[in-house]
Amino acid sequence: MSENSLRLVTVDRTGPGRFTATNARGGTVEFGTANGGGTEFTPVELLLAAIGGCTAADVDVATTRHAEPDGFTVTVTGNKVSDDLGNRMTDLAVTFAVTFPAGEAGDRARAILPRAVTVSHDRLCTVSRTVETGTPVTATIKDV
Repeated sequence: MSENSLRLVTVDRTGPGRFTATNARGGTVEFGTANGGGTEFTPVELLLAAIGGCTAADVDVATTRHAEPDGFTVTVTGNKVSDDLGNRMTDLAVTFAVTFPAGEAGDRARAILPRAVTVSHDRLCTVSRTVETGTPVTATIKDV
């Protein structure tokens, strides 16, 4: 693995049930637990957003080479279950609702949309590829 392959996010507790994630570039995202009572995203909602955002970015790059969309919405759904395997998400589904303007450029964008969605799902979207193929997650405690 090269040094350029490493991705890093730190998560700091900011209050009861509330956290801030910070990336290596200094960007932040606040999130919390459903019990925290706030409107912040929960970690599960962030997972859904990451899946949708990753594939949306892939499809956006491919289609907007031809035409700027009139509408572009990606909805990601799933069911949170607790069973013998523990808490997890099942039945994850990504739905695209994309419209392009009338005309030749819009027709080209519409024509490549299905392939762009398929290529993102099958090869490009790091987030959904990681979820689908599975990868070990280790948890350790640092001496402080």
